[in-house]
Amino acid sequence: MRQQTTSLPLLRDLDQPFIWDIRLYNRFYRFEFYDTASPEHYMHLEPDFVVLCYDINDRRSLVNVQHVWFKRMVESYMKDRDDIPIMLLGLKRDLREEKPGVIYPQEGLKVAQDLRCDHYAECSATTGELMNEVIEDIARTAAKTTTENGGLSNGGCAVM
Repeated sequence: MRQQTTSLPLLRDLDQPFIWDIRLYNRFYRFEFYDTASPEHYMHLEPDFVVLCYDINDRRSLVNVQHVWFKRMVESYMKDRDDIPIMLLGLKRDLREEKPGVIYPQEGLKVAQDLRCDHYAECSATTGELMNEVIEDIARTAAKTTTENGGLSNGGCAVM
């Protein structure tokens, strides 16, 4: 796959959900991405895939994922289901600097393993670095969770 070198289009909170149509394995998939920092009632969402994000240059954001957001996600979405794939995603890869507190991929992967996440990745929305690979990982996981009659959920894949 060719590495993306240009920025992604500007996404505004009012445009939610952010829609991505993807073709994979000769099938079309529609993904709806929600930024839970924005909607007031994020607990009313019924995601089919959860992406927990943190800033790789801010250790507090990773600690918040471990001690706040992961617990909220489990309490909100995993009460009746245990089949929702989870990705831990490090953001702002383009800004990684050699400084105290920076989180390297090995540490992020260990946290993902400790939380029993299904995927770990890093990317940069500003430069587009590894964005296509992240979306492909989500799409492949969605493709693996389909049945002969179609997806396990109605409609598209809601990603939080």
